Amino acid sequence: VQLQASGGGLVQAGGSLRLSCAASGRTVSTIGIAWFRQAPGKEREFVAGISASGVYTKYADSMKGRFTISRDNAKNTVSLQMNSLEPEDTAVYYCAGASVIFPGPNRNSYPYWGQGTQVTVSS
Repeated sequence: VQLQASGGGLVQAGGSLRLSCAASGRTVSTIGIAWFRQAPGKEREFVAGISASGVYTKYADSMKGRFTISRDNAKNTVSLQMNSLEPEDTAVYYCAGASVIFPGPNRNSYPYWGQGTQVTVSS
């Protein structure tokens, strides 16, 4: 499975961005997908995840109500809509996949990783 993350950029605090994770080699409806992020000097942390069926979603506490993860099986993509962005959201965002229904927030559960996309939120 190859994953390609895109959609990052520079945005002012309070703004929005939509990240996209495109999959090849497998259809996204057969793999659980999650977004992680890594800020400079910090460990990679879980942001949000969605099950292979799309029925189950999970968010890190600080993202609840601001971020929404969704999948578009027709386009074979998973998106992360990010609203009310804060400077603390600045990081490289990665999408990750695993051939299980719902891998959860542990990054060690994900064997497939995209290359990352930079999100910078200015104050």
